[in-house]
Parts: sequence; structure tokens; C-alpha cells
Amino acid sequence: MIYLDTHVVVWLYAGKVENLSEQAKELINDHEVIISQVVRLELQYLFEIQRITYEGNEIVFDLSDRIGLKMCGKSFNTIVNSALDFSWTRDPFDRIIVANAAINRNILVTKDQNILANYEKAMW
Repeated sequence: MIYLDTHVVVWLYAGKVENLSEQAKELINDHEVIISQVVRLELQYLFEIQRITYEGNEIVFDLSDRIGLKMCGKSFNTIVNSALDFSWTRDPFDRIIVANAAINRNILVTKDQNILANYEKAMW
């Protein structure tokens, strides 16, 4: 099981697999793919500020059909308790996305340099 960061979800939806590293492509092809509920919220936020052209739910539902994307079912209280330890970022989306993966020490596929530098199971 691996988690995907928001930008990875956007690239997959847009069919821009060339933006992914070879390792990211392999991880996505070889594992069950999960996203934090907050990725769905961040996608909607990006739509609302016109950084992407599709609503969050549309992206998630499409990728669910295409690649079997699943939503994390962990307790929000457990996730927030984990996120409290990540003082290396001020971005609340990143804190929660990393916390989702970190609870069970799952891999998080991301290109975010700050996450890569601070979460040992982050991979690109």
C-alpha cells in the first residue's frame, strides 16, 4: 500500500505520466494506491482558486475507476495526533498527507523536496 501526494494525483488524472519518476511509476503500478481524505480537499481548493480545471471529487472518482485509487479510512483524530509531530512544515495539507502515510510507515509518493527531506518513507 502506498500513498500519493496531491500533485501526483493531478498528474495521473491529466495523463501526464511523463512527469513521474520511473520509481514513482513502478510503485504506483505495483501497489494498492491510497490517498488521504485531505488530498480530495486540496484538489477542491486548487479547483476553487483555478489552479486545476476539474473538481476534487471528479478527479478522485475517475482515478478510482482507472487505477483503483482508494481513500484512507484512518480515524481523523489519529491522523491529527500524528500530524502534530511534523513541525518541519507550516503547510496543513502536507502535515496531514504525511501523517496518513506515517501512521503505518507507508510509502508516500511525492516530488515535494521538503517532504522528501523530512519523511523517511517518502519516495520519488
